[in-house]
Amino acid sequence: MDITIKDIARIAGVSTATVSKALNNSALVKPSTKHKINEIAEQMGYQPNIAAKSLVSKKSRTIGAVWPNVDRATLTTLATKINDEFNKNGYSMILSINPAESAIQLFNQIQVDAILVFDRSDPNSYAGPIASKVPVLCYGEPASKGFPSVYVDRRKAMFKAVEYLWSLGHRKITYIGDVSNKRISQQEKHIGFTDGVIEFGLTTHPSMIVNSNGLESNEGYKAALKLLASSYKPTAIISGTYDLTVGILRALQQENKRVPQDISLISYDNIPQMESLPTAITAVGGPIDGIAKKVVESVLCMIDKQEQLPLLQTVEPELVKRDSCRSCSGEINKN
Repeated sequence: MDITIKDIARIAGVSTATVSKALNNSALVKPSTKHKINEIAEQMGYQPNIAAKSLVSKKSRTIGAVWPNVDRATLTTLATKINDEFNKNGYSMILSINPAESAIQLFNQIQVDAILVFDRSDPNSYAGPIASKVPVLCYGEPASKGFPSVYVDRRKAMFKAVEYLWSLGHRKITYIGDVSNKRISQQEKHIGFTDGVIEFGLTTHPSMIVNSNGLESNEGYKAALKLLASSYKPTAIISGTYDLTVGILRALQQENKRVPQDISLISYDNIPQMESLPTAITAVGGPIDGIAKKVVESVLCMIDKQEQLPLLQTVEPELVKRDSCRSCSGEINKN
């Protein structure tokens, strides 16, 4: 049998109104009474009726998140940070790995307060526009299907990577990434690298850009092996994602290439896991904590103020120097 606030009130010897206020952490209830009520609720296994609460408050205190896949380290890290930020603000996040259109429809039916759509692994996963009665924010692709977006300036991030390597004396640099033009976010990285090549007058070569045809670790591994088998011998590699970097490192180790002694390496995806790889990797990209706060602030603004956000909010990238880059003179450059 479900435990109700009436049951708790009867045992605690207080009114149901006092129990309700205590369970919602109201300042109107004395701390000792609040502690007693919460202790009884926990002992009885009380679970609040979210649907009933939402009828009263007009809010479910839940956010629906449309999830692209379950095996991308960067998005998993970001989703965890975003969930933590929502929790701090009294919200919970529900993930759906269904196609975006059906997920948005489902979240509307269960009356979440807002929907967050993460960058989809399949760029054609929904055709849009999609109707939604609740606010929708996208992360990853700019202004996806007309919804406002939070977007990291990937073009500037890759330019920063080229600029940093150039400042260390590197003149032969290769970019390994998905340049198949299926997704805007990956196109922007490619353009940023090309802008850097032009700006700093680097000599071009057919193997200066190696298409990984995807973003998975094994695709990075195969792309790196292809590069190492070519006539082009770069002194540095820029990787398009954390997962690609994991594969690139495996290929370099297999071919007895040391990082950074034999080849320098920078990766996109500014996440803590870069520190834990066999060599701590210098990285560019939006700071995870900063992205999470921007996303949560934007969603809460849409809920509380019911304001229409700008179609594009850009997060500035940062370059974090670690152990994976060295100058042509042989000196390893760190923070």
